[in-house]
Amino acid sequence: MQRPFKILGLQQVAIGALNKNEIKTLWQDMLGFTFKSSFISEKENVDEDIFTIGGGDHPVEFDLMQPLDPNKKPAVHTTPLNHIGLWVDNLPIAVEWLTAKGVRFAPGGIRRGGDGHDIIFIHPKSNAEFPISGFGVLIELVQAPPEVIDQAHN
Repeated sequence: MQRPFKILGLQQVAIGALNKNEIKTLWQDMLGFTFKSSFISEKENVDEDIFTIGGGDHPVEFDLMQPLDPNKKPAVHTTPLNHIGLWVDNLPIAVEWLTAKGVRFAPGGIRRGGDGHDIIFIHPKSNAEFPISGFGVLIELVQAPPEVIDQAHN
């Protein structure tokens, strides 16, 4: 099976809780992850702090998230390991190809993510129309910037 795109590496791990400050104690204070930025989105029902580990221009992100409203969807706190993010070299082509192969995507389509990259989510559950899913794991596909693509192809 020839894919018209390539997964280039791990971009992020997102962890959710009712109170992100409680989980920051481990990741920031105990493990020493570096604070990068914060992101709030009412549409995504999220208040998150973004931390990084690793070196280079594109270290792996750890997004520590809490819902703006715990009674609304998406419920970023209901699964502690909320999602993983993967760099992809050509997001629109990947989405087109994966959809044609039966992969189910979450509502919302391709959109700008908290770190400024285009993103889309593979749904954690399949259905009759789209029998391939993350099988319980929400997976974010993230459009890699040119320097990540160049580094991966060298």
